[in-house]
Amino acid sequence: MTGQRSDARRNYQRILAVAEAEVAAHGAEASQEQIARIAGVGSATVRRHFPTRRALLEAVFQERIEGLCERAHRLHTTENSRTALLEWLHAFVQYAVSARGFAHILSYEPPTEEPSPSSCGSRIEAAGTPLLQRAIRDKAVAPHITFHDLLTLAVGIALATEHHKDPATQADRLFRLAVEGLSPEQGGAGVPGDA
Repeated sequence: MTGQRSDARRNYQRILAVAEAEVAAHGAEASQEQIARIAGVGSATVRRHFPTRRALLEAVFQERIEGLCERAHRLHTTENSRTALLEWLHAFVQYAVSARGFAHILSYEPPTEEPSPSSCGSRIEAAGTPLLQRAIRDKAVAPHITFHDLLTLAVGIALATEHHKDPATQADRLFRLAVEGLSPEQGGAGVPGDA
């Protein structure tokens, strides 16, 4: 029995390592059959560990999601709430651009589907919402802004720049445009990376 559990753990780790490489190469459309083939297991074994594509992708992104959540918690101590929110949102956009497939798992959840509290989207929302609420309380951000607005903005930028020749630079440009607005008199006060 113990041997079976250790085999299952090894299979899980092998599948996850292969999945990380395949998602990095092919994005959210990475083939589960190809992952099984490279990992040296059957498709049924992959599906036993990861019953859905979403479950597989969330496992692939788990460590980075934890990093984004930790960063949000650290930024709670930043004096300027607008700066804290924009720094975290900028890091979120950068990650969504650099991690192929990540934006796809956040791009749309049908309204009838209740996301699990441990899903990527739920964890990011739980980490980022306090930063947004604090910035709204401080009147540093408009009161009608919701976390889902910010999530849609980040995902939209990541998806829009995915096939650009320099996605990180283009994403940064679009992020600044979204933060600064279209009016030159608004300026970029508090945009991460400003000199």
